[in-house]
Amino acid sequence: YLIKQLFWLFELCIMRDSCLLWFPFLSLVAEFCCGFFVILILGNFWFLAVLYLLWLYLDWETPCTGGRRSQWVRSWTVWKYFREYFPIHLIKTSDLSPNHNYLLGFHPHGVLVAGAFGNFCTGPSFKNLFPGLTPYLHIMPIWFGCPFFREYIMSAGSVSYVLNNEGGGHASIIVIGGAEESLNAHPGSLTLNILKRKGFIKMALKHGAHLVPVFSFGENELFKQVANPKGSWLRNVQEKLQKIMGFALPLFHARGVFQYSFGLIPYRQPIHTVVGSPIPVKRNLNPTTEEIEQLHALYLQKLRKLFEEHKSNYGIPEHKSLIFE
Repeated sequence: YLIKQLFWLFELCIMRDSCLLWFPFLSLVAEFCCGFFVILILGNFWFLAVLYLLWLYLDWETPCTGGRRSQWVRSWTVWKYFREYFPIHLIKTSDLSPNHNYLLGFHPHGVLVAGAFGNFCTGPSFKNLFPGLTPYLHIMPIWFGCPFFREYIMSAGSVSYVLNNEGGGHASIIVIGGAEESLNAHPGSLTLNILKRKGFIKMALKHGAHLVPVFSFGENELFKQVANPKGSWLRNVQEKLQKIMGFALPLFHARGVFQYSFGLIPYRQPIHTVVGSPIPVKRNLNPTTEEIEQLHALYLQKLRKLFEEHKSNYGIPEHKSLIFE
């Protein structure tokens, strides 16, 4: 009876606003997988852990060579509720020819990159708007070291592997600001960590992948975060932990499952992810520093233009502009 009631409650949560249990659920699944692995090692089924370690050794390079895409997982019904909760929208501004490969720079990171996940990892929106292109959302390599959990997220290879496809038709999506930018994810914030981020520019040049700026309006409105201005003791601790662990720890909160005052479920705010026009890039296996700087400056110019052209459609005041750091 108890199990039946729990399943009923879970179904109710998904069908209501609370399908967004996905957010804390993701980190909890990773923690559960690590804990389960430790239990296997210390328990009577240690031999299963040994077998998995052997599999991990043999399969270690798979994330770097394309991963294992599962259309079945990407089309789970729960993702439909996930997208409709906010809701999440993908906006097209220009055609992207499937004869080329593309590197899409996603901004901003937000707390948990909901727009990127909803638009590029689930649902038919991207395929419908950009036929012939296959999207690959790249994540931090640290997650591929998590036992069992890695099998769930194994959907994208390394950027080099994806962009090496000579026939075109691949779109790598990179959240340019990375973990560091999540510490700036306060409602109303328009600060992007991008001035020193030039690795993606060099990658685009080496593979001749066309650059596409992407801005996700509403991404920073999903959570409130404990005040952490630069120079504060909290920000200093967060930045040190981020350098040690490889990922940031923003202290965020929003609403609960059955109440709206406090919890970890994101606020119900619409997300509009706008895909800009492509910036043509000629292949250059050995780009100079000057060439990288020039293309980086052009990318920043196109990103700012994309934001300015669409901000009025999504409630951004006319006097507000992007801040590049």
